[in-house]
Amino acid sequence: MSIDSKNIESSLQETRKFAPPADFAANANISSEAQYQAMWQKAKDDPAGFWGELASENLRWSKRWDSVMDQSMPETRWFNGGKINACDNCVDRHAESWRRNKAAIIWEGEPGDTRVLTYQDLHRETSKFANVLKRLGVRSGDRVTLYMPLIPELAIAMLACARLGATHSIIFGGFSSDAVADRNNDAQAKVVVTADAGWRRGKEVLLKQAVDESLAKSPTVEKVVVVRRAGIPVHMATDRDYWWHDLMSDVSSDCECEPVDAEHPLFILYTSGSTGKPKGVLHTTGGYLLGTMMSSRWVFDLKEEDTYWCTADIGWITGHSYVVYGPLANGSTVVMYEGAPNWPHEGRFWEIIEKYRVSIFYTAPTAIRAFIKWGDHWPAKYDLSSLRLLGSVGEPINPEAWMWYHKVIGAERCPIVDTWWQTETGAIMVSPLPGITATKPGSCTQPLPGVVPDIVDQQGNSLPANQGGLLVMRQSWPSMLRTLYGDHDRFKETYFSTIPGCYFAGDGARRDEDGYIWVMGRVDDVLNVAGHRLSTMEVESALVAHPQVAEAAVVGFPHDIKGEGICCFVTTKSGEGNESLERDLIQHVRKHIGALATPDKIKFAAALPKTRSGKIMRRLLRDIAAGRESAGDTTTLEDYSVLAKLRENDEG
Repeated sequence: MSIDSKNIESSLQETRKFAPPADFAANANISSEAQYQAMWQKAKDDPAGFWGELASENLRWSKRWDSVMDQSMPETRWFNGGKINACDNCVDRHAESWRRNKAAIIWEGEPGDTRVLTYQDLHRETSKFANVLKRLGVRSGDRVTLYMPLIPELAIAMLACARLGATHSIIFGGFSSDAVADRNNDAQAKVVVTADAGWRRGKEVLLKQAVDESLAKSPTVEKVVVVRRAGIPVHMATDRDYWWHDLMSDVSSDCECEPVDAEHPLFILYTSGSTGKPKGVLHTTGGYLLGTMMSSRWVFDLKEEDTYWCTADIGWITGHSYVVYGPLANGSTVVMYEGAPNWPHEGRFWEIIEKYRVSIFYTAPTAIRAFIKWGDHWPAKYDLSSLRLLGSVGEPINPEAWMWYHKVIGAERCPIVDTWWQTETGAIMVSPLPGITATKPGSCTQPLPGVVPDIVDQQGNSLPANQGGLLVMRQSWPSMLRTLYGDHDRFKETYFSTIPGCYFAGDGARRDEDGYIWVMGRVDDVLNVAGHRLSTMEVESALVAHPQVAEAAVVGFPHDIKGEGICCFVTTKSGEGNESLERDLIQHVRKHIGALATPDKIKFAAALPKTRSGKIMRRLLRDIAAGRESAGDTTTLEDYSVLAKLRENDEG
C-alpha cells in the first residue's frame, strides 16, 4: 500500500463527554477502570496466560491445546493442538443446560411472518441439516457456499457446516451471479445452499435464478439445496437441486459434532479488493470463537435477560461475529430481521424494538443518518424504553449523528458503544466499555483487553497526541485473520508490509490527550491539499453538522494549483440543494475546520453509492469527481442506478 510520508492533519474538535449512567455502571460486566486496566495490562504482558485462562473458563474443548499462542505476526497461531467445535459451543452446550427452552433466535420476515427457535430447536435443526450435508457428500474441510436471505436457515446452515468441520463461505444475498461464480471458484465450493428468493422492500430478490446462472461458471459445485422462502416457481435440475424441506423431512436429528483443530478454517468471507479480485479472508475456529464471545460480553454487557439485536445481514462480518457466533456462544437471545429498515414504513426498526422489547441495539452510522433524514416523528411513535445500550458499527460515526442517536433513540440514558474493527480482525478491537468509559461523540475510545494499537508515521514511529497517522496493531490477537484463501503472499503484502512487524489494514487515526482513539477513515481517503493531508471523515462530519444535511461523502480530485481539490457529495434532508445552500456549506466547513479545508465543489445528490452493507463507495465518487470511468470490483454496489444518476448530473 503506497502512503504519503506526511502525517494526517486533524482539525476536528469535540469537547462533549458523557459518563456512564450510575445504575448501568453498578451492574456492568466490567465495572471499574481498575478492573479494565488490570485486564488490559495482563493481556499485553502475558497474552498466553490471559487468553488461556479465558479459553479454559468459557469454551468447551474436546482436547486441551499444547500451546496458547505463537505471537510472531503474520504467521500467528492460537491454541495449537487444541480440539474444539464452534457449533458445540454455540448450540449444544446451551441445549444441554437450563437454556434449552430459552429463545436463541427471534426472527421476523419482511412481510411480517415470525418464528422463534429455542436452543433446543436450534440444536435439532442444526443436527438435521448437518446430516443432510453429509448425505450430499460434504466432509470436514470441504467448502460450502451459502447465498441466502436473512432467514433462520442461514444461521442453521452455517452452524451445520461448523458442526461437520466444513468451511462456510457466505455471500450476501444480493450479489450478482458473476460474483457468486467468482467466489465459488476461488473457494472451490462443493455445495451451494440458497433460497428460491428473498424479500427486500417488498420485492422478490431472485436468488435461485442467480445461482443457476453462476453454476454455468462454477465447475466444482456438485449439489444445490434450496429453501422455499417466497414460494415462487424455480428451475430444479435433476440430481443436482434439492428442496431443503424434502431433505429435512426424513433425516435423523442425531449428529455428533466433529472436533476440529483450533486452527481449522471456520469460514472464508470475501471482501472487495481495489483490483477486480475480491479477497477471501480466512478465519479459524478456536481463537475467532473466543474473540467474538468475549468481546460480545465486554462491549454489549450481555446479561441472560437481554434481547439483543444487531441489524447487520449475516452475509457481512458483523453478522458472522455479532448475530451468530459471539452472542450464541454466550447463550444470548438474538433478534433477526429479514428486510429493509424502511419497509413498509420508516418506523419498522422502532416497531420491532417495541414488539420484542429489544434491550441492546447495534446498527451502522449509515442507517442512523437515514433515520435522521426520515424524521424524529418515526421513533417517537414507538415505545423504546426497553433499550439499555446502543451500538454503532461499520465506519466512523460523525458527532452529530452520535448526538441524535444518544438523544432521540437512547433518551440520554443509554450508553453508546462506538466500535472499531474490520472483517480481517474478526472481532471488535477498540470500543467504549459501557460501564466505565466516558464517551466522546465520534471516538471509539480505547482498546479492548488483548488489543495493542498504536498511531505511527510511515517509518513505524509512534506519534504524539492529536497527530494523525496510521492505525496499527503491535501484537497479535486470537480472532485475527490467518490468511487470504489461496494467496498467502497477498495476505502478507496487504497487511504486514507497510509497517514491518505490525498489522495495518488501511485506516488513519489519532489519539487525543486522554488516550482516546479517533479513526479518521481509510488512508486512501485522505486528501492532500496544498501539502496538507486532511481526513475526509472530518470534512464530512463538519458538513453533516449543518442542520440541512443528512449525509455527505468527501473525495479528492486533481487540482491544477493545490494538487488535490475537495469535492463534497451532499444529500440534504429535503432532497434538494441550491446555490445559496452551497455557499452556506462552504462557509460552514471553513468555520468548523479552517480555510485549508474549503470545499472546491459541492455536488447535491439524492443518494450516494453504497455497498450492500451500507458503506459509501468513495472510490467510485473519486472517479466521478475526476471525470474518469470506474475500474475495479463493483460487485458490492447496492444500486447501480445511483451511480448512473450521479454521472448524469455531473455531465449535465
